[in-house]
Amino acid sequence: MVARAPFTCPLAEELAEEVLERLVRYARVDTQAAHRVARRPSTEKQLELSRLLLAELEALGLEDVELTDYHAVLARLPGTAEGPTLGLVAHVDTTPDVPGGGVTPIVHRAWDGSAIRLPGDERQVLDPAELPELAARVGHDLVTSDGTTLLGADDKAGVAEIMTALAYLVRHPERPRPQIRVAFTVDEEVGRGAEGFDLEAFGAEVAYTLDGSGLGELEVETFSAASVRVTIRGLSVHPGTAKGKLVNAVKLAAELIEWLPRERLSPETTEGREGYVHPHRISGNAEEVAVDFIVRDHDDALLEEHVQFLLELADRLARHEPRARIETDVRHSYRNMRATIAEHPRVVEAALEAIRRAGVEPKLAITRGGTDGAVLSALGLPTPNLFTGGHEYHSVREWASLQDMAAAAATVVELAAVWTECPSAGEQG
Repeated sequence: MVARAPFTCPLAEELAEEVLERLVRYARVDTQAAHRVARRPSTEKQLELSRLLLAELEALGLEDVELTDYHAVLARLPGTAEGPTLGLVAHVDTTPDVPGGGVTPIVHRAWDGSAIRLPGDERQVLDPAELPELAARVGHDLVTSDGTTLLGADDKAGVAEIMTALAYLVRHPERPRPQIRVAFTVDEEVGRGAEGFDLEAFGAEVAYTLDGSGLGELEVETFSAASVRVTIRGLSVHPGTAKGKLVNAVKLAAELIEWLPRERLSPETTEGREGYVHPHRISGNAEEVAVDFIVRDHDDALLEEHVQFLLELADRLARHEPRARIETDVRHSYRNMRATIAEHPRVVEAALEAIRRAGVEPKLAITRGGTDGAVLSALGLPTPNLFTGGHEYHSVREWASLQDMAAAAATVVELAAVWTECPSAGEQG
């Protein structure tokens, strides 16, 4: 029998079971977003969790609890000490790219280090030999799905950690805290989480998203992001009489994909700050096909080069088959938050100190993704991203460590105290 891994501090141990209960409960609510849907939220079912959180915040006694017209849940916890108003942000939605309905969370207590074969689909195996971060967590209490869906720790772990920290602070008014503002957003996974966000009404002077991954990480850079849709309109003809007439949009889409580089500029061949062009969805038939790409880079100029590369491929396809009509649509989602965060070093220093107080060695990190914080930072609210303890996001092999989630919740409690000791948020280092 493997001994259970210890928690990082007594506070984390105290918060652990509540964090777990909340994650499991929230994970069972289907909140998948949808790509390229004009309405907001992109799926009404996201609001089921939003309304549940609304009721829970009211039950905790928070003030100014509301579901805004841009579909964010907002609430305010009055402070017990002086300090800048602290914002905490997480998103309720999950990715549209992996099945997300009917989630069955499974808790693996004091994991013994052997490969975990997920019971809903035994082809899905969490093998520590292939996953170094998993291998480092022998003895941890792990949470997975059954292998047929994602778990939803992205970002329901963040939601659970914020809610657990708020409940603790309500129970312990003796602990110093500034005024805290909370926001739970929708549609983050489709790049619209902070769309319409009213910063003035939110009223935070500093903020943090809880939407990260590895223990102790504070992410201060994100990708800049765009999406590109290439629509190919061919001509469908009955295959029995199609000679010389059929313009097959499916085959043209295949040619477009074939022209992409194989050894570079893709998620499977890049790392660190390297950007990519990623065809992530294709739909249609011989008459018409839509190919959706996501484009990412930490450098804005390189991002535009990647977008232009796709537009040139679309032009090439139009020249290759002039009978087809090729249309492109480019949408920018968010920008790297690095520049804004760099102007507010105390936002970083406070978070690093809070992580230390939660018994964890902090580390600055970048993310090969994006957060609501990237959008909020661009709007002027510095919002770096704190770890949540989840891994293998956007996958049916997603998993989370309870010990790490508890450390994240403890970090939020400590962060509130740190900001009562800091100079004003606007003071530069």
